[in-house]
Amino acid sequence: MTAVPLSPEAFRHSTAALGRLLAATVADGASLGFLAPLDAAQAAAWWRSRQPAVDDGTLRVWAAPGPGGRVLGTAGLAFAPMPNGAHRAEVVKVMVHPDARGRGLGRTLLRAVEEGAERAGATLLVLDTEVDSAAERLYGGAGWTPVGVIPDFAADPGGALQGTRIYYKRLG
Repeated sequence: MTAVPLSPEAFRHSTAALGRLLAATVADGASLGFLAPLDAAQAAAWWRSRQPAVDDGTLRVWAAPGPGGRVLGTAGLAFAPMPNGAHRAEVVKVMVHPDARGRGLGRTLLRAVEEGAERAGATLLVLDTEVDSAAERLYGGAGWTPVGVIPDFAADPGGALQGTRIYYKRLG
C-alpha cells in the first residue's frame, strides 16, 4: 500500500472518494470532528470546502488509493498560518478505512506526511487524537511524544465528550 500526495487537481477529483472514506471511518467510531450519522455527500462537501487551502498550499493531503477509485486512507498536513510558526505544521485527518486496517497503512500515511513536512522545511509537527484510541498506538509506535490530555475536548461520533491527547514530533 502506498500514500501519494494529491495535487490540487487530483484533490478536486477525489473529494467524493474522500467523503466515502470519512463517512465510513466516522461510522466505525473514529473521532474526526463529525457526529454520526455522517453521510458520504455531507462528508464530500466538507472535503470540497478544503479546496482553497489545498490550492494555496496551506493544506497538503496524501491518499492511499484502492481498487475501483476508492481511497483506503488519507492524512493531511496543515501549515501554520503565521510567520512565527513557519517551522511547524499540524498533522490532520489521519484515517484508514475500516476494511483496510491492520496492514500498516496508517504507518505508511504517517511516514508520507512526515517526509512531506520535512521536504517543505517543517521541523516540528503536532497533532491531537482521542485518548485511548487506536491512533494512540500508531503515534506512540512512530516516535511521537505525548504532551498532555485535555479532558472533554470533543464529542465522539456518538456525542459523548472525550479527552484528547496532544503529541509532537521533531523532524530532521
